[in-house]
This record gives sequence, structure tokens and C-alpha cells, in this order.
Amino acid sequence: MAATLIDLAETPVRELNRALHAPGGADVWRVLNPRGAHAVACGVREDLAVDIEGHVGYYCAGMNQRATVTVHGNAGTGVAENMMSGTVRVRGNASQSAGATAHGGLLVIDGDASARCGISMKGVDIVVGGNVGHMSAFMGQAGRLVVCGDAGEALGDSLYEARIYVLGTVKSLGADCVEKEMRAEHLSELGELLKAAERDEDPSEFRRYGSARALYHFKVDNSAAY
Repeated sequence: MAATLIDLAETPVRELNRALHAPGGADVWRVLNPRGAHAVACGVREDLAVDIEGHVGYYCAGMNQRATVTVHGNAGTGVAENMMSGTVRVRGNASQSAGATAHGGLLVIDGDASARCGISMKGVDIVVGGNVGHMSAFMGQAGRLVVCGDAGEALGDSLYEARIYVLGTVKSLGADCVEKEMRAEHLSELGELLKAAERDEDPSEFRRYGSARALYHFKVDNSAAY
């Protein structure tokens, strides 16, 4: 199927997003010359394929529902922020807060992700091919974060029930985040996530991290950790 072509050197982002939101439009889109534009392909609610040829600014594919959005470049702050479903893939690196508050779907970052990747994640699955920065999965409530490289400081700080898998080294764990046993069900779900992200790492080489659940209820002995 031939793609509908939009050149952002000639067409404003607002017109692109309006076209993507319009009922009965094309199913396949190709976006040229994003040149760091912000909020590209935001709030898409239909089962569309959107290929963005170049780097984007902040909040690309925010609030995505059902669409498959691929960035053939790097992404700025908050890529796939508050995503509900669908797939967002960044072929390069992502800035901070990738997948912030996202409720569902799959976010794949082929390169590195900066600080606070998956902050307050609420059900999204995030697979990072490289490293993640400090405070990743901070207050992660649900979903899975897979890191095929290394993790920075305070991984999983104040974690709820999100699961974290890391292949490389972890600089430090945040408050109430601990290493946990990798059981058969974890190896199985990790294998499925890696396959969905088109990765070939061995699940058995990862380590799992989760909440110790010590901060679920206030205890005066833990006051320094709040």
C-alpha cells in the first residue's frame, strides 16, 4: 500500500495531526523533514502506520492509541507520553521521560534512553536496546521495563508493581527497589517482550528488579526514605 506523504518543511505539524485524526483517512503515512518538530503524530486513535523520517522534538506520539509510529531518528523529551495502546519505536536515542505515565502499548527504543525512562509508568511495556539514565521507572506502577544495556542511579525508586529487567549493570537501586528471583514465568514474559521488540538477547542473562513493598504504608522507621 502506497503511503500518504507529508513534508513538514511545507506542512505545519498541526495540519499533519489533524489529517491523522480525521476519520476515513489513509492507513499508511510517511512524514518527511520533521527537523526536531514537537508533538508530531500526537493523539492518534486509529490503527495507522506512521513513519517519521528524521529526528523529532518533545512529546512525539504522545497519547497514542492503536497506531504504529516509527521514528527513524532520535526523539526528544516525553516520547509516547501517556500512550494507551499501539506501538511506538525510536530507531535512535530518546531523551528523558520516555514513556512517562503511559498506560499500555509497547515502546521500543533501539538506542539509549536518558533520565526517568518510564517514570510513573502505568501498564506500558518499554524495551530499550541500550542504556537508561538515572531515576528510570521512578514510581512505576504497572508494566515492564526491559533494559538491554546498563541502568543509571536510583533505578526503580519508589516502585509499585512494575517489573524491571536489566541485562547490564545497575549503578544503584532507588528506595524500596530490590533484586528479585527470575522464575520461569519471568523468563517467558521477558522472551515475549524481546521478540516483540525484535531483539535477540538471551532472557536468562537478565536480572529482575521489583518493589520490596516496604513503602506501601507509612512507617516512622522509614521516614527518611519518603
